[in-house]
Amino acid sequence: MAQNWTPSSWRDKPIQQVPDYPDAEALQTTEQRLAKFPPLVFAGEARRLTDALAKVAGGEGFLLQGGDCAESFAEHEADNIRDFFRVFLQMAVVLTYGAQQPVVKVGRIGGQFAKPRSSAFETQGETKLPSYRGDIVNGIDFDEKSRIPDPERQIMAYRQSAATLNLLRAFAQGGYAKLDNVHQWMLGFVKDSPQAERYQKLADRISETVDFMKAIGITAETHARLRETDFFTSHEALLLGYEQALTRTDSTSGDYYATSGHMIWIGDRTRQADHAHVEFCRGIKNPIGLKCGPTLDPDDLLNLIDILNPGNEAGRLTLIARFGHDKIADHLPKLIRAVEREGKKVVWSCDPMHGNTISLNGYKTRPFERVLSEVESFFQIHRAEGTHPGGIHIEMTGKDVTECTGGARAVSAESLSDRYHTHCDPRLNASQALELAFLVAELLKGSREASKSAAAVSG
Repeated sequence: MAQNWTPSSWRDKPIQQVPDYPDAEALQTTEQRLAKFPPLVFAGEARRLTDALAKVAGGEGFLLQGGDCAESFAEHEADNIRDFFRVFLQMAVVLTYGAQQPVVKVGRIGGQFAKPRSSAFETQGETKLPSYRGDIVNGIDFDEKSRIPDPERQIMAYRQSAATLNLLRAFAQGGYAKLDNVHQWMLGFVKDSPQAERYQKLADRISETVDFMKAIGITAETHARLRETDFFTSHEALLLGYEQALTRTDSTSGDYYATSGHMIWIGDRTRQADHAHVEFCRGIKNPIGLKCGPTLDPDDLLNLIDILNPGNEAGRLTLIARFGHDKIADHLPKLIRAVEREGKKVVWSCDPMHGNTISLNGYKTRPFERVLSEVESFFQIHRAEGTHPGGIHIEMTGKDVTECTGGARAVSAESLSDRYHTHCDPRLNASQALELAFLVAELLKGSREASKSAAAVSG
């Protein structure tokens, strides 16, 4: 149990990125209602995720974390959830084969509603209104009524999260995730891709493996792991009143868990060691993510690690590097060396999205080649430091949107307006996400071969 901590102790700390609710009484009433609602996830599930991430921290797994930049109420459709889950599973199969290790699947879904903003206000012409902070806070339409923070939206977010989790559990455990299904989807993608020749070799090897397993009697009918999968949810813990309301005491351990999602993370804008978001997260037992940007120096990182994971528990803390393709080489090595020097057990993950945002033709976008470049540098740096590149953290969708430029089916600057649907940040579309998975699989294979060579030399 964290010392001098309660689920509400964050309220005594300075706080960043907090909405200005005009009706404090209505906000309090909403939080009291939420506190009586059933948990969205359970402590045992969060512990399973911690155990899986502990293996990643030890170099025996890979973390795939991805999903929407910000979930919306308007796009809450079963087809959207299915399409996202389908692409995510395809990515996981490709990465599993590349890594030859388990892939831990964590979606940015079932709670990713709140977004930090660089400015508290947005101005259009002569009109100045509060910034859009995600559907859990206010509306995206640029009018006074929509932009007023409304506590009732937290109830809507809870209900949407519950429905989303219900469907995801059905997909994960009800046969939709069967390996044969996922493999056939993946083959369809390879066949139709402009980069088919590059991907075909890996696809053929996966096919051979699947056929061999069938030949010796290992099928979905005989082995549950081939028809079911573990899938976890995550989001940025930005709206702390909502998080506190859904914090529960686990009856078996007596520990506190945030039951809004299996894993929550602290953003780059809210990671001040003496502020509210770090205070809240230090007391819950869920696995925690920490975004690490260019302004984070090694000593501050070590201090945050000591606060968030004083017991140095493997799987507890994931460090999500988000520097930009042109800055990662200047910043990541120093952080890795400090963590290694102090013997800290962490998962290192690469967020190649947030440091690579540019503006083209009036749209925020992320060039695919910059995303890939940051991931490649992430792997190269870890290889040079002798550490494990533990995962990727991406914003993606299962839909054929045009929000990030580039990729094999090249999205041009001129075509951004065709299907630019995001409520906030640009996402990789289904094709770009799968393409990234194949390219990361090649990097994972290279890391494996380099490790074997190093072991042979030292042996």
